[in-house]
Amino acid sequence: MNSVLSMACCVEGALPAYAHDGDAGMDIRASEGVFIHKGEYKIVHTGLHIECPEGHVAYVMPRSGLAVKNGITVLNAPGVVDSGYRGEIVVPLINLGRETFEVSPGDRIAQLIISPYTKVKPYNVTSLSDSERGSDGLGSTGVK
Repeated sequence: MNSVLSMACCVEGALPAYAHDGDAGMDIRASEGVFIHKGEYKIVHTGLHIECPEGHVAYVMPRSGLAVKNGITVLNAPGVVDSGYRGEIVVPLINLGRETFEVSPGDRIAQLIISPYTKVKPYNVTSLSDSERGSDGLGSTGVK
């Protein structure tokens, strides 16, 4: 695999890893076992600390298989890991499913996506420029 960036990691287990060529997200794994009852959320430890490259952000995202098969998703998706953060990445999982869900150490519980970002300088104005959409918001384009 040709990588453009390197990311320093300190872990109590496996490094984050891409499952397939072409994947945007690296799987991250639980470092502990927990039970998450239906309707409950729990912070799940990963043992992973990263040093995200300057000018980039790491997003902690849900895994689609966990969501579809078990109703398990990341509570604050996407979770933002700034390049200056050096603490452990923990994942708040919520169980929207019908049964208690067991997380075992080593289970893939989320994915980490590294992305560049652009910094902007906000400034006050009295109005915004016109656009075709204007202020049309939620549901403005319909379903079909």
